Amino acid sequence: MIGTEVRLGAPIDVEFFDRSVHEVARDLVGCSLSFDGVGGVIVETESYERDDPACHAFAGLTARTAPLFGPPGRAYVYRSYGIHACLNFVCEPEGAAAAVLIRALEPRWGLEEMHRRRGREAMRELCSGPGKLTEALGIGLEVNQAPLARPPFDLRGRNRGWREVRVETGPRIGISRATELPWRFCATESEYLSRPVRRAAPG
Repeated sequence: MIGTEVRLGAPIDVEFFDRSVHEVARDLVGCSLSFDGVGGVIVETESYERDDPACHAFAGLTARTAPLFGPPGRAYVYRSYGIHACLNFVCEPEGAAAAVLIRALEPRWGLEEMHRRRGREAMRELCSGPGKLTEALGIGLEVNQAPLARPPFDLRGRNRGWREVRVETGPRIGISRATELPWRFCATESEYLSRPVRRAAPG
């Protein structure tokens, strides 16, 4: 566990994930995530659902995508471009195949360990991207399908300082299909986002 109950919100249970993946993605912004005591506040997420061409489940049930079709409240961790691990939270009822990609954190706990793992001094470079944050937290493929409500994960709801966080949406990034869908959710004006939110042109 990290910190104290005063410092953190209440633990997040499985029921939190058993609903619309888009609602979960929005509501996760401002929540706390730690892994073996190292972590921070979630400031950027993206949602993916089964009928979405950018979702791995769009291709159907395979050995790789099986965790997406499983029960909610589990981790789905995969290797991106053969290099980076990406952490996702499985959502909606079993068989729905939907998940939230955790794209960025505001670093808070275990900073020394994060700096060591990332080899970076700048705070913004520690967790401002899905591959960066898994490296900083020490998350790998071995926790694929692990329950999010048990150690080494520690997920907490928004604490007093984040309850009124403003969340803005925009197109997802780093994908080549369904790029028009506004399923990226970011803490407004956070300096720890992987990239600024692209806003629609006026008029």
